[in-house]
Amino acid sequence: MAKKRITKVYTKTGDKGLTSLVGGKRVSKSSARVEAYGDVDELNSVLGIVLSEVKDDEIKRIINEIQNDLFIIGADLASPPEIQVPRIKKERIDEIEKIIDKLLEELDPLKEFILPSGNAGGPYLHLARTVSRRAERKIVKLMEEEQPNENVLIYINRLSDLLFVMARIENKRGNFEETYVRFDK
Repeated sequence: MAKKRITKVYTKTGDKGLTSLVGGKRVSKSSARVEAYGDVDELNSVLGIVLSEVKDDEIKRIINEIQNDLFIIGADLASPPEIQVPRIKKERIDEIEKIIDKLLEELDPLKEFILPSGNAGGPYLHLARTVSRRAERKIVKLMEEEQPNENVLIYINRLSDLLFVMARIENKRGNFEETYVRFDK
């Protein structure tokens, strides 16, 4: 597959608050669609930070795959349904669920809420989880107005679960003991 080349970074076409979707349709930069793929883009950037902090090679490999998925999801969200672009499929959601199940085998079941903390990449994975949840809310808002690929919402929902589990794995493998929420104060 030929690589796309970006020859110019600035185009000046967004200077009045509009941007182009895939296919050329112009929309406000504050539209639900742009908000949704903007949060997905932010999540992908946060995962870039996570990669610089995570110590575990398995977690790094999974994050790299997720980052690629998020790029596809961004293109999916930036494309009206009639435009042909790669789109996230149910099979990828199934793969995410299998990864979650495999990682959970290594963890003790949670009986209480934990504070988002840790060493190395753990706290950053918790941060990525919260950005994922925000992206999910923006996708739900978009779905109230338009009909994007429903697999996008399901994927992002599963992804926040996976990020939570990966934070716990990163902390466990790094010998960090989780801190439970205290309700006795």
